[in-house]
Amino acid sequence: MKHSTTHPTRRGRGPARRIGRSLALVLPVVLVLSGTLAVTRVNWSGNPATSVLTASDTSATGNSARTRARAPQDALREQLLTELQEKDPGVALTHLQQAVNGRPSLARYCGSIARTLGRAAVRIYGPSRAQSYARPVCDTSFASGVLAAHS
Repeated sequence: MKHSTTHPTRRGRGPARRIGRSLALVLPVVLVLSGTLAVTRVNWSGNPATSVLTASDTSATGNSARTRARAPQDALREQLLTELQEKDPGVALTHLQQAVNGRPSLARYCGSIARTLGRAAVRIYGPSRAQSYARPVCDTSFASGVLAAHS
């Protein structure tokens, strides 16, 4: 009678097992650190003019986050809000459309900027006058900003 011989499995000694164990130890640490850094960079105040200062924002010379160059969409938002106050929302919306046409990379921020302009227009001009400036810039986001500020 012939007995079959089975070879024992090599459990826990393969390279995949070692890589899995290494990832199981390292991955949670990486996720926690990246999540912590991401949360410290979020502007929780809702005001784009204020910035969150983190330890990485200052250098040995003491430069603050305000002295660094702003992102193009933030600079455009500030410029258009100033134009809205000094002139009228129509001028700001025209310049927003021109900026997006000139720099297509700003298109992803167009709706957000237009809604901000709509809210600011309601504060300055009132809801009915602000609505009169609405036009289909960035999928009518200006009008939705007016509506959100009016409600």
